[in-house]
Amino acid sequence: MKQIKVGTIGYGGAFNMGKHHLNDMMKNKGFVPAAVCDLDAKRLETAQTDFPGIQTYTDVDEMLRKSDVELLAIILPHNVHAKVAIQCMNAGRHVVVEKPFAITVKECDAMIAAGKKHKVVCSTFHNRHWDSNILTIKKHLHKIGRPFRWESYAGHYGEPGTWWRSYKDISGGVIYDWGAHFCEWMLQVMDYEMLEINGYQVKEVWKKFTNEDELEAVVRFKGNAVGSHVASTVSITGKDQIRIVGTKGAIVASHGSCDVYLKDKDNHTVKTSVKMEPAQNSEYYKNVHDHLFHGKKLVITPEWARRVIQILDYAGQSSEKGTGIKAKYK
Repeated sequence: MKQIKVGTIGYGGAFNMGKHHLNDMMKNKGFVPAAVCDLDAKRLETAQTDFPGIQTYTDVDEMLRKSDVELLAIILPHNVHAKVAIQCMNAGRHVVVEKPFAITVKECDAMIAAGKKHKVVCSTFHNRHWDSNILTIKKHLHKIGRPFRWESYAGHYGEPGTWWRSYKDISGGVIYDWGAHFCEWMLQVMDYEMLEINGYQVKEVWKKFTNEDELEAVVRFKGNAVGSHVASTVSITGKDQIRIVGTKGAIVASHGSCDVYLKDKDNHTVKTSVKMEPAQNSEYYKNVHDHLFHGKKLVITPEWARRVIQILDYAGQSSEKGTGIKAKYK
């Protein structure tokens, strides 16, 4: 295999993610841009300018019939991730789905089954698996002993934007955006079996939107460990983005800093601001490339991605039901 033809479904203007995905793919020898699908003809014109000669389509069925594109990045609203990914896998194509992988665990199960049935790659774009903050945290994690508590937060006070990410039936809820990243980082640090997920919500401020105003997901892990993440649009004061407590110390981190707290020989608490590791976000498509071309182990497997969605999905369900939900996938 000398090359794999790649493309995107979705080339929308928001964040210019279609161009970003194709450029990131092309950093790896053998990935060749072949096709783009989008409903907006103007965006397809932009794609042809960005990648001269690329095939363009306005319909996924037509793309799958006429194009020999082999790997597709799906960059669409969250509620259609599963449907379109399964459609592509049923046509024998490898898929990378923009995060979040899907909205529900049930959708994840169906996607995983389709990938196995057709023997194709099914992954999600957790490129932030290699962000500077989590790489730095993991480098220094051993210093704080066994981590038993993870707390993370992404919030502000302000009315959500008037677009699809503000509506729960499309977005999944307030926690599905940055929460997908924070919960994926949580699982890297809290390397334990999940036992139960609880959710706690507030929905009383932004009436014209259906997302929760705030949702907290709390995960109980085996071994007396707990992880929590808060996503909020009604948080008028901030807090640490990431706080990890271990048996010998603690780590407090943000996107651009990481502080390690330990006791010295005189039992004084000493804070050390450590050097941030460089981000390696291009490792995502490098790993997908190496998996397809050389058989290397896939890092972001669909089963790994499903664990993240289990937290987000079950937290939302729990907040509605008022009771914890046992983890199906440990």
